[in-house]
Amino acid sequence: MKKRISILFSLFLAGFLGSSVAAADDAPEPYPLDYWALREVINNAQVSPDGKYLGLMKIPSKKANPIIEVYETADLSKKPFRIGAKKMEVTNFYWASDKDVVFTMRQKVRDRIEGFNQGVYENKIAVADVKKKKMRSFDESDPTIVDLLKDSPDKIIISFTEGDDEGPGSKLSAAFRPRAYWEFDLNKGTKKLLIRGKISLGNIEFDAEGHPWLARGFDLAKGEFIWYWRKPGGSGWTEIMRMSEEEFDTFTVENIDYTKEDHLLVYANNGNDKIGLWSFDVNTRRFDELIYRREDADVYGVKYHSNDWMRPNEVTGVSYFKDKLRVEFFDQVEGATYSQLEQIIPSAHYVNISSRSRDGNTMTIYNSGPHDPGSYYMLRNGQLQSIGSKQPLLESENLADVKYISYDARDGKPIPAFLTVPQGEAPFPLIVLPHGGPFVQETVLYDEWAQMLANNGYMVLQPQYRGSRGYGKQFYLDAFMKGGQGGFDMQDDKDDGAEYLVRRGLVDPERIAMFGWSYGGYAALIAASREKQLYQCVIAGAAVSDPIMQVNYYRYQLRGTGREEQLRMWDDSISPLDEVEKVNVPMLLIHGSVDQRVPLDHATKYRKLLDKYNKDYQYLELDGADHFSSTLFYRHQIELYETMMAYLENDCGPGGL
Repeated sequence: MKKRISILFSLFLAGFLGSSVAAADDAPEPYPLDYWALREVINNAQVSPDGKYLGLMKIPSKKANPIIEVYETADLSKKPFRIGAKKMEVTNFYWASDKDVVFTMRQKVRDRIEGFNQGVYENKIAVADVKKKKMRSFDESDPTIVDLLKDSPDKIIISFTEGDDEGPGSKLSAAFRPRAYWEFDLNKGTKKLLIRGKISLGNIEFDAEGHPWLARGFDLAKGEFIWYWRKPGGSGWTEIMRMSEEEFDTFTVENIDYTKEDHLLVYANNGNDKIGLWSFDVNTRRFDELIYRREDADVYGVKYHSNDWMRPNEVTGVSYFKDKLRVEFFDQVEGATYSQLEQIIPSAHYVNISSRSRDGNTMTIYNSGPHDPGSYYMLRNGQLQSIGSKQPLLESENLADVKYISYDARDGKPIPAFLTVPQGEAPFPLIVLPHGGPFVQETVLYDEWAQMLANNGYMVLQPQYRGSRGYGKQFYLDAFMKGGQGGFDMQDDKDDGAEYLVRRGLVDPERIAMFGWSYGGYAALIAASREKQLYQCVIAGAAVSDPIMQVNYYRYQLRGTGREEQLRMWDDSISPLDEVEKVNVPMLLIHGSVDQRVPLDHATKYRKLLDKYNKDYQYLELDGADHFSSTLFYRHQIELYETMMAYLENDCGPGGL
C-alpha cells in the first residue's frame, strides 16, 4: 500500500511539475564544485561587419584572466590572433569597423575601497587592428564608451566625469553629474570635445553620425527630472518632459521613432498600471500612439533588426518577461528567422542573434536557459557551427528544469516565482533565494546558484516579492507606499512561497533554508530572527545589516535616479541590528573584503552583536572580492561554494539540511 501511495504521489507531482520529477535512482551525481566555480570560459562572440572575422572573449585556464581571440570565419581551425594585457584584465570588446576591435580593461590599483561605490579598480580602453595585428592603449582613465559611431568607422564617442567629486553636483546621482563628451580617433589616438553637459542638461545621447539628440537633467531647486530633445544635426535644446521626483510613473526614452517625424519611442505608464511602448510627439509634448502594452506584464524592451549595420535602429518587435523572455514580432521575416533558429539550437530557450555581418550571410547566435549555461554558434552561408559554451563541463541533461509559478501571499496578493526543480523524488529540501535590489526585475534564464543547488538535490524558490519590477506600477508601489515593507509584507511573500510548496507536498517542512545576496542577504538576516520560524538556517551574503547606514551612504545621491522610494522603504523597515537578540537559527555570513556597494562595516557591526548575544554563526570573508559577480574570481567562487555546501550539509539545523 505504501508503494502504491508513493507512485500516486509521484504522478501528482509529475502533473504539477511536468516531466522534471524522476525516480531517485535517476538523479545524476552532483558535479564537483570546481565545475561551478569556473568563470565563463567564453563570452561575447561577435562577427566583424564584413563577416571575415569572429572575435570572442576566452578564459584559457581556471585561474587566468580573459583574453580576446580573433578567428577567420572561413576556417575556425586556424590559429587565432590573441589580444590580452599583462597587468590589466580585459572586460569587454566591440567591433568598431571591419578591422578595429575596441576593448575595455580594468586594473586593481588599490587594496581598499575609497568609500561607497568607489572600488579598487580603474578602467582604460584600447584598440586592436586585427589585420595589422597591432594594439594601442590610451592614457585616459575610467572612460565610458558612449557610441561606436557606425557611420564613422574610425571614431567613437567617449565620456568622462570632469571636475572635483566634491563639487556642487557630488550629491546628485552619477547619472546626472556633468559629463564631457569627446570624439575619439582610433587611428590617431586624439580626441575632440563635442559637448560638455551640466546638471540641468546632461547624460547626452548621440545618433550614428555623432549628432546629439537627447539629454536628461535634474532641476535641483524644483526636484524635477527634465528631458530635452534636439533634431539630429540641429542646434539648441527643447524641453519635452518634466516630472517631479515624487512621481512614480515611468518615462524612459528608448530611441527616435524613425517612422514618424519628430517622434520618440518611449516606455511609459501614461496613467496605466503596466508600462507600455508609446510614440511620443516632441512638438506637442504628448503621447501620440500606444504601440504595445499588456495587462499581465510591463514591456521589457524592444527588439531591433538583427542586421544592425545595414538596418540600424529598426524596431522589429517588443519583448516582455514572464516565464521567459518573449517577443511579439512586427517584422514577419525576423520573426520567422528566430522561429527557425529555435528549432535547430539545442535546448533553445532564450535565443538571440548577437551579431550579423552587413551582407547578412554570417551571424553569431547566443542561447541560454535552464538546460544551457550559455552557448554560442556561428551561422555562415547556411552552415551552423558550434563556437562553444560558457560552461562546457555542465551537460544539458544534468541541469534542472525551471518552472514559472504563482502563489497567493497571506493577504491574497498573487506572487510570481521561479522554481528550480532537482532531479529526484519529492519532497525536497528547499532553498529560498530572494533576489537583490530589491526594486529590480529578476529575469531567470540560467541561474548558476540555483542550478548548483539543484544539482546537489535542493529545490530552489526565487520569489518575485512585491517591489519587484516588471509586474506593474501597483505591485512595485506595494513594497513601500504603506510605510516601509522591508521585513514586513515583502518578507511574508518569501515565507508564504515556502509554505505553499510544503502544502503541495514538494518540500520537507523540516528542511528549509534561505540564501540571499545584498538585499537578499538582508532578507536572510530578517528571516533568522522571525518568531514563526520556517528555516533551519540562513546564509546571508553581502547583507545590509544597518539600513539607515546604507541609505546614508547615498541619501543625497538618490536625487535624480528615480529611486527616492528606497528612502521610504529603508527608513521604516526593520533593522537586522535591532533583531540580533531574537536570532533563533544558525547562520553563515559571507562578505567581500572590498565590497563597495555594501561595505564591510555591515558584517563587522552585525558580528559584534552576534558575539555579544552568543549566537550560533560562521563567517567567511572573501579576500579581494567586491559586491558584484564580475569580481568573484575562481578562488572566491570555490571558497564560497565549498563553504556553503558544507554548511548546508552539516551545520544547517540539527543534522544539516
